[in-house]
Amino acid sequence: MTNNINVLIIDDDEDDYFITSDYLKNITGKNFIIEWCYNYNNALDEIKRGKYDIFLVDYRLGAKSGIDLIKEVVQLESDVPFILLTGKGDINIDEEAMKLGAFDYLEKGELNSEKLERSIRYSIDRAKTLNELKAKEKKYRNIFDKSGDAIFVTDATLCFSEINAAFSHMLCCEETALFKVKLTELLTDKRLSGKLAEDLKQKGFIENWQTEIRYKKNKPVACIISATKEKDADGKAYYQGVINDISFIKQAERANLRAEKLAATGRLVRTLAHEVRNPINNINLACEHLRSTDASEENALYFDIIYRNSNRINELIKELLNSSRPAEMQLKDAVLQSVIDEIIHSAKDRISLKNIAVQVESPSELINIYVDFDKIVIALLNILINAVEAIEHDKGRISITVKNDSTNAVIEIADNGLGISEDKLPRLFEPYYTSKRNGIGLGLASTLNIIQAHNGSIEVTSEPGKSTTFVITLPIHNRPL
Repeated sequence: MTNNINVLIIDDDEDDYFITSDYLKNITGKNFIIEWCYNYNNALDEIKRGKYDIFLVDYRLGAKSGIDLIKEVVQLESDVPFILLTGKGDINIDEEAMKLGAFDYLEKGELNSEKLERSIRYSIDRAKTLNELKAKEKKYRNIFDKSGDAIFVTDATLCFSEINAAFSHMLCCEETALFKVKLTELLTDKRLSGKLAEDLKQKGFIENWQTEIRYKKNKPVACIISATKEKDADGKAYYQGVINDISFIKQAERANLRAEKLAATGRLVRTLAHEVRNPINNINLACEHLRSTDASEENALYFDIIYRNSNRINELIKELLNSSRPAEMQLKDAVLQSVIDEIIHSAKDRISLKNIAVQVESPSELINIYVDFDKIVIALLNILINAVEAIEHDKGRISITVKNDSTNAVIEIADNGLGISEDKLPRLFEPYYTSKRNGIGLGLASTLNIIQAHNGSIEVTSEPGKSTTFVITLPIHNRPL
């Protein structure tokens, strides 16, 4: 508290003003710079100027009261402390004044320099402490609200009481929607949910728990959860924690694993192709020699069988090599909506035969992409045909949703078919892996190869027996067509 203290006395009685001023002047060691205001509206204007360190406010201010003035000042969010002065003691006025934000309450009849000095010193010190707390609260509130990580506070039952914007954004829902939800209800692994609650209760903390969370039917999010048990000022337990979204890391890990598998498979295929083509060529040469020495009709049938199957083996080898090597692209400007129209047109017979409803959602503005049109059609058509084949009931639905931002176009192809079991999802894009009776497992491998050759990405989520969604991301070409 500095030696110079600016005081505004707000009192409609001039005599009372002089009495209060005298008390202030008799306080030693402090220099009070005193001003007087007797009008309610003028007092509000003075308060807005922000030049005072403390206000001494009389309860009686003509038609209005000091309580009314404090109410208005609180709405102005003023940090300057108020001391309410009244002619006689009234516990109700005292309680109301303190509840509204007055720092102290003094009776004029019992006022003296000592009481006034102590009240002013206490009020200014308390105001300073509260302002420091507000500044800290604002700083930490900004950290809480603007953090890129999801931050939460729950009650003792793990029901959310506070979350930041990053949390609701992560789960794709409104903040208020989570206030009736428990942390354990978000975990997709229910066994892990019980262990999380038990560890928090017994140990008082969890650290770097890796799991998946999901709000209702939204997409699951891979994350790491850390939380601790705390107690508030009343001794009530609550939990606070941080959730780190690691879905992009997991996505990158899956992409790297696929790339490694494709590279390994490519090396194997090239080796096999070399080893198989040599004996096939020798077989063909031997057949040519035998055919030239034996032109009988009896053996001609067998020569044809050998040639036909040799050619079939060569075609299979060529197909395997094409699926494992980087696709050669002939890139041109194209419109994504035209690509979608083309794949639907190419699959329309299959779609009609199974009586499947196809819904397309796309923005009105054209999305420009730089692609090999024929190959990107093949890639997306493979996914659409897989969706058609996954539906084995009479209420088939396929939705194709096209979205875009400043850098990427996103195509979502979702069906309500049989779905894919969790153990099969990681192998979905592996060459030669298939769950079809007559498939050879190169369709989705080729699709992945083409998408990656366009600097794109592809992800799959599925609920067995309910639905499957493929999400394909392609770079947007901003040059106008």
